[in-house]
Amino acid sequence: MATFVLIHGAWHGGWCWERVVPLLEQRGHTVRAPDLPGMGRDRTPLGDITLDVWARFVSELVRAELEPVILVGHSRGGIVLSQSAEQIPDRIRTLVYLAAFLVANGDSMWTTAQKVPREAGRSPDMIVSDDRSTSTLRPESIASTFYNTTSSDWVARAGAQVGIEPMAPWLSPLSLTEERFGRVPRVYIECRRDRAIPLELQRLMVAEMPCRQAISMDTDHSPFFSAPEALATHLATIADDTEARH
Repeated sequence: MATFVLIHGAWHGGWCWERVVPLLEQRGHTVRAPDLPGMGRDRTPLGDITLDVWARFVSELVRAELEPVILVGHSRGGIVLSQSAEQIPDRIRTLVYLAAFLVANGDSMWTTAQKVPREAGRSPDMIVSDDRSTSTLRPESIASTFYNTTSSDWVARAGAQVGIEPMAPWLSPLSLTEERFGRVPRVYIECRRDRAIPLELQRLMVAEMPCRQAISMDTDHSPFFSAPEALATHLATIADDTEARH
């Protein structure tokens, strides 16, 4: 059985994995789904948050486990995965990018997002603070962009919990090497009906940074709520494959 560490994306917290955690635990896996510093219930001041703060937090969490983990990241969580893998490559069996930003060395999440233009005339999904240090989601975009194949009750649950996102990690160039990050196996799970990270961008990132495996789900950006059983099955299969390779 594997140990999973699940890293949430922007504006979210560990709560977003609540439908997936029990499904993996029922299969005998150990699962951690923390709030990143400043997110969810964690009260670290957002002004103190950097990409390095998040990466070190995850690295320490992973080091505390008895065995190397399968590290899963959703959306913005992808940059946290990559930077953590650079710090502790020997403690990670596989990196799983779930509709996540897979960013090259020297690039930032922000510059990577610009590689595929937004749809013409589409209003922005977020409201950036006057000092540009944080952002919040526009309420109407929660369902239309992030949860467009999710049932209304789970959309409402997500809408009641999304919070404020620090912007500094979005702008931070990643510092990755082939000797460390590059030796950790990667799997990408694309979401074909994703309106937050366009499918074109997901596939472009994988083309530029090839993964050991690419999996496709016919869901919105948030399969942890819209298709938890299918997502848990994919993750369990990745764990079985990882175990076989070791």
